[in-house]
Amino acid sequence: MLGGLGAPLTAVLLFAGLLLDALLGEPRRLHPLVGFGRLATRVENLLNRGRWRRLAGALAWTLAVLPPVCLVLWLQRLLPAWAGWLLDATLMWFSLGLFSLRAHTAPIADALLAGRLSDARALTARIVSRDTDTSDEAALAKAACESQLENGSDAVIGALFWFAVAGGAGALLFRLANTLDAMWGYRNARFGRFGSFAARADDVLGYLPARLTALAYALLGDTRRALACWRKQAPAWPSPNAGAVMSSGAGALGVALGGTARYDGVDEMRPSLGEGRAPKAADIGRAWRLVARSALLWCTLFALSALLTG
Repeated sequence: MLGGLGAPLTAVLLFAGLLLDALLGEPRRLHPLVGFGRLATRVENLLNRGRWRRLAGALAWTLAVLPPVCLVLWLQRLLPAWAGWLLDATLMWFSLGLFSLRAHTAPIADALLAGRLSDARALTARIVSRDTDTSDEAALAKAACESQLENGSDAVIGALFWFAVAGGAGALLFRLANTLDAMWGYRNARFGRFGSFAARADDVLGYLPARLTALAYALLGDTRRALACWRKQAPAWPSPNAGAVMSSGAGALGVALGGTARYDGVDEMRPSLGEGRAPKAADIGRAWRLVARSALLWCTLFALSALLTG
C-alpha cells in the first residue's frame, strides 16, 4: 500500500516534501533533471531513426524512465527504514515544482508592475515556447498564468498524487514521464511518431491528477464559472489534461486565457479558456496562490483521511 508506506507516514512525507520545496526551492547546481535530459537526448539521437519510430520511441522511453525508477525501488528494499524515508522525502522535493513556479513567474509580474516591458518579455520567453518579442502586458500575463495553471498539475498535484500512490518511486516516475513529454511530445517531423508514446504515457499518468487539480481550482475559486468553463471548453483543447486544468483555473480566476498566441512568427488561434477580463500583472500572483492552495488542500485532505483510517 502506498509504495510500502503507511498512510500516516505518507502524509508526513508529503508535507516534508512541500516544506523542503519551500525552504530549498529548485536545485541550483547538479539538478538531476539536467543529467536526465542529457541521457534522454542521447537515447533519442541513437534510436530516432529508421521506419519503426513509434516502436523506437516506446523503447527509448522505457530505457530512460524505468532504470532510475527500478533503482529507487531496489534502494527502498535495501536501505534501513529511516534512510528510505529520507530518500522518499528527497524524491518528493525533487519532483515538486511549486516554489520554482513562483521563482520563475514572480519576476515577470514585478517587471510588468514596474513598467519594464522588455524585461518582462525576456523573462516570459524563458518559461514558454511562444514568441514574446512584441507582447503587451495582457499577453505576457496570459502566458504566465497559463503556464502556472498547467504546471499546477504537471509539476505539483501530479507529483503529490503519485507519491501518495507509490511513494518516491511513483513521484519520480511521473516527473520523468512528464519531462520526456516536454522533450519529445511535439507533433512535428522529428517527434510526431517517435514521441507519441511519451505523449500518451504522460496523458495516462496525468489523467487523474489533472482532474483533481481542476476540481481544486474550482473549489477554491469561482466554483460555478470554473465548472462551466471546464465542461464547455476542455473538450476543444488539444491536450485532454491541460484543457481541463487551464479552463477550470481560468474560470476560477475570472480571466480570459487561450486565444491568439504567436509561435515562430505565425499567429495561432487556440480555443478560449475561462471567462472574464484580460489578465493583468497581479493575476500572475493570483494564479500561483491558486496552485499553492490546491496543493495544500489535497495534502490536508489526504492527511485527514490517513488519520481517520490509520
